[in-house]
Amino acid sequence: MSENVILPGTTLAQPAAEAHPWRWSPPRNTWLVRLFDYRPFLAALCLFPAAALLLVFLTYPLGLGMWLAFTDTRIGRAGVYVGLENFESLWHDRIFWLAVTNTLFYTAVATVGKFGLGLWLALLLNNNIPFKSLIRAIVLVPWIVPTVLSAIAFWWIYDPQFSIISYVLRSAGLIDANIDFLGSPWNARLSLIAANIWRGIPFVAISLLAGLQTISPSLYEAAMLDGATPWQRFINVTLPMLMPVLSVVLTFSVLFTFTDFQLVYAITRGGPVNSTHLMATLAFQRGIPGGQLGEGAAIAVAMIPFLVAATLISYFGLARRKWQQGESND
Repeated sequence: MSENVILPGTTLAQPAAEAHPWRWSPPRNTWLVRLFDYRPFLAALCLFPAAALLLVFLTYPLGLGMWLAFTDTRIGRAGVYVGLENFESLWHDRIFWLAVTNTLFYTAVATVGKFGLGLWLALLLNNNIPFKSLIRAIVLVPWIVPTVLSAIAFWWIYDPQFSIISYVLRSAGLIDANIDFLGSPWNARLSLIAANIWRGIPFVAISLLAGLQTISPSLYEAAMLDGATPWQRFINVTLPMLMPVLSVVLTFSVLFTFTDFQLVYAITRGGPVNSTHLMATLAFQRGIPGGQLGEGAAIAVAMIPFLVAATLISYFGLARRKWQQGESND
């Protein structure tokens, strides 16, 4: 007669083999387990997809463009290394220097216009006004509309015969003939700047509005108790507290404006007589329609020092926290 062995925690009706139907056992300390417990490996594994995308779609094209800038490559013909010949040719190229001047002027004026109007719009939307949410959504329309569609719309607005601006001004008796917006160099430059400002205001306004809503109302209440005027509250409270957001938005705005291509090329294609070419549009014209890939790449590479300088000025000049807080730098 066999005797049943009763283990601790079991009953007579529960066999010993079924006392614990499942039991967790720690994984064996294999090399794979140790590898996934190693934090640097996990960080590298998580960053690998993003790093691969940047390597394929950013690093490789940038490296290839810089290499082409030092060659005489043309469409349909592999080039050879020519050193600085492309840059020496650009140094004596009048159209290239005109494009550099246009780019700097275009960037400076458009950035000032976008930030002036964008900050004013952000301050207006930060108040309690009727239909504030609807107005904020409408403000975003110029930013979310595709650039080419905006360019076509402005191309019609600036049409020498059917311009709505000329029609309104003629109906009001302010002008006698239609304005040739795109037929003269300065009219074309200012027209492009106006179109860029119209597209860029929503980005600046919404970004600065987000920064304004992070400012504590108690700061304004304290300033009002001290007898500060609205202008003093703006200078001493709003502007310093908004500076971190302002510096980031300014950096992106300068970079976007300096490298603008679609708006300019769709409206004027660099005309009239190359007077509205920016560095980006001139690089495209020389490299693709002109077939001179080496020279086009050299113009694109020449943009890099300007972009780096704009980024460094924004970082070291505006993003210093002690400067934002009214303190002196160490």
